[in-house]
Amino acid sequence: MKKVFIMVIIACLCAVTCTKQEKNPFFSEWKTEFEVPRFDQISKEHYLPAFRKGIEQQKGDIEKIVADQSEPTFENTIEALEESGALLRKVSSVFNVLNGSMTDDEMQKIDEQVTPLLSNHRDDMLFNEALFQRIKTVHDQRAELDLTEEQATLLEKYYLDFVRGGANLSEEDKAELRKINEELSNLTMKFGQHVLKENNRYELVVESEEDLAGLPQSVIDGAAKAAKDRGHDGKWVFTLHRSSITPFLTYSEKRGLREEIFKAYINKGNHDDELDNKEIASRIAYLRAKRAHILGYETHAHYVLEENMAKKPENVYDLLFKIWEPALEKAKQERSELQKLIREEGKDFKLEPWDWWYYTEKLKKKKYDLSDEMIKPYFELNNVREGAFYVANQLYGIQFVERTDLPKYHPDVKVFEVKEKDGSHIGIFFADYYSRASKRGGAWMNSFRKQYRLEGKETTPIVTNNLNLTKPSGESPTLLTFDEATTLFHEFGHALHGLLSDCTYPRLSGTSVPRDFVELPSQIMEHWAAEPDVLKIYAKHYETGEPIPQELIDKIEKAGHFNQGFVTVEYVAASLLDMDWHILSEPAEYDALEFENKSMEKIGMIPEIVVRYRTPYFQHIFSGGYASGYYSYIWSEVLDCDAFHAFKETSLFDKETALSFRTNVLEKGGTQDPMLLYMNFRGKEPDVKYLLEKRGLN
Repeated sequence: MKKVFIMVIIACLCAVTCTKQEKNPFFSEWKTEFEVPRFDQISKEHYLPAFRKGIEQQKGDIEKIVADQSEPTFENTIEALEESGALLRKVSSVFNVLNGSMTDDEMQKIDEQVTPLLSNHRDDMLFNEALFQRIKTVHDQRAELDLTEEQATLLEKYYLDFVRGGANLSEEDKAELRKINEELSNLTMKFGQHVLKENNRYELVVESEEDLAGLPQSVIDGAAKAAKDRGHDGKWVFTLHRSSITPFLTYSEKRGLREEIFKAYINKGNHDDELDNKEIASRIAYLRAKRAHILGYETHAHYVLEENMAKKPENVYDLLFKIWEPALEKAKQERSELQKLIREEGKDFKLEPWDWWYYTEKLKKKKYDLSDEMIKPYFELNNVREGAFYVANQLYGIQFVERTDLPKYHPDVKVFEVKEKDGSHIGIFFADYYSRASKRGGAWMNSFRKQYRLEGKETTPIVTNNLNLTKPSGESPTLLTFDEATTLFHEFGHALHGLLSDCTYPRLSGTSVPRDFVELPSQIMEHWAAEPDVLKIYAKHYETGEPIPQELIDKIEKAGHFNQGFVTVEYVAASLLDMDWHILSEPAEYDALEFENKSMEKIGMIPEIVVRYRTPYFQHIFSGGYASGYYSYIWSEVLDCDAFHAFKETSLFDKETALSFRTNVLEKGGTQDPMLLYMNFRGKEPDVKYLLEKRGLN
């Protein structure tokens, strides 16, 4: 009787477990049009079981590959490996997107549990000797195999994954590498979490209307809303989010308050408290250098750049210094102009970093009779977004149709179905433009699902764009600065790269390209954002609907090179700081700020400009995948300026040129060497002169 009772209990427990698993939405197909994720059904409790089951399933898939007694082939080894882990790919995509745009303490705790699981799972795969031998067998026979270019690329990438991941190491070195990888995964995750918390915890609370002097009404209204949201009714709050701090530094007449918020921004992660990132950054750099040595590379930069267009650190430094020297000279000229303006106002203080934005705005008004407040009424958010859609339609014939019937993860998000000219479905586009406490800073593109075709099935992409604009209060529209409008176009370019992908394998699809090539599709879109013929289409006054006047367009064009010394210097300085952290030939831990200061002193950084990202909050390189790769934006700018010149040589929306860019760049993903893809489009290697012309540095 006792035995029967125990069996009944076990059966009940199994039934409960099975019911829970059946209810986990990750364990079945999304029953939605285009299989858009069921955000209304996904709960945080579903992630960890789905991750664990996904890892378990992929391990089973790999066991089947290894157990196959037949001769290793591309199909039964490489393609089978690419098809493995479908559930893990599914849950990882959803979690990664929402952990960036809808995070909280619970999501971050899940991340903390999942990160070591994924790190160990990846190492288990890369250290699987039997699996590697099958891959190596296929790789050794590659010359005799009748592979397509895409198949040959996929084979090479998997082979290099294992070699670069430590497959050829001794068991002792593999054990050491596994420890390093797990620690790095945890540290990079922690670094990003600290920056997010730093951004959210600081607030400059303004209690007196006098302290709002100089600020436009729209900025004041946004600060009042922020204050209300944070429990400071009747006051005004400014935060470290770009959409809040930038207008404050640009317009506030209160120099003391500008200094306070600026210093708060540049000291994120630098308070010797629980959110301090200095030791974490130094430890990450140390571990990366140590890992590079174990794998047989001179430095971490050599390890990373091997797979990038730049190939080696010397090429990166060479490009950066070609731009640094004229940019620094121009920045010094700009500094003199700003100091002169301060004196003309009858003031005798020395220009400081927290003064640069304020006096630059004044100087722009003086020289060009132009200010952000004159421009913003013509850049209403919906109109700017439609402008980006218009450019895509003119270039590629594609359409964006808003869908209010599809699931979305936040009320502010807008969802669009993307179609070809003939109405056939391409993919789904999520536009998530407003800042919130649950969203990390900056702007980015991501994917809930990439485009690919496996096992005869076409899988269409679901991509997202994220910005951090301040949501207006009441019925007020969202008005953008020209820089914010350009950022929207930039991220939309990344989205097009994901949406227009035409690849077989997810590993090579869309934006899965070298870091210094991925910014080409995004940055080329910025050119159309500023073209007069395009501005007349989308830049319309939010009240009257009148197109932006030619006079204002002329002023924007004349001011195109304005402040480019500053913009270029702060960016290139950050790129050089990134490289310096990752060309350490001997693993060692440094005082992070001392290291940074020496890096800046070495290049002659002027004190009136602060490097765009200081070490304690340099997320791109310490938690965002851009280590030894922050230079990519300027490397890609060489490409995008040269590529856009192809349109200038023909016409702005030349169909033949657009088709060539779509088929040779956007559709190809990472299926071929990026320089080959570029030359297939352009017919030649890119010329740096167009970048220098654009920035006024020639």
